[in-house]
Parts: sequence; C-alpha cells; structure tokens
Amino acid sequence: MSEKLKIKISIADRVYPLTIEESQEEGLRKASKKIDTMIKEFEQNYAVRDKQDVLAMCALQFAAQTEQKQIDSSQENEIALNRLRNLDKKLSDLLYK
Repeated sequence: MSEKLKIKISIADRVYPLTIEESQEEGLRKASKKIDTMIKEFEQNYAVRDKQDVLAMCALQFAAQTEQKQIDSSQENEIALNRLRNLDKKLSDLLYK
C-alpha cells in the first residue's frame, strides 16, 4: 500500500488541502496549473468578472475535451474494426480458393 501525501493545490486564488496517493501528485499539480492558465485566458479574452463563471467555463472546456476524445477514439476504433473485417474477409477468400 502506498503512503498518503498531504499537499495544497491552488486554484483560482484559493488553496485546497488534499490527501492523495503519491502517484497522483504530478497529475494534480499539472491540472491545477492548466486550470489557472485557462482562467487567465478567459479573464483576458472575455469581460468576465465572476470567478464562478470562469470556473464554469473551464469545467465546460475540460468536459468537452474529454467527450471529444471519447468520440474520436470511438470513431478510430470503428475504422480499425472495419479494416480488420476487410482484411479478415480477404484472407478468408484467399485461404478458401
């Protein structure tokens, strides 16, 4: 069993104490930095004054990216499956001639 680690993550000028697995630390710190970068971009590019609105837009963007990756992966899997079916059919045709 791995040891728990106590860290503090800052998001939108707020500090959140977390108890995590050591293996999660790098991912959480990178995610925190990515969120803060995204917040700054939204604040610079749009007239948004409320942090909650900015955080909602960040959440929407992350969720949309995740969903799009799943859609893309599903489409790639379908294409690969069709190619394998075609290859299987060609091999079967050659073997049974």
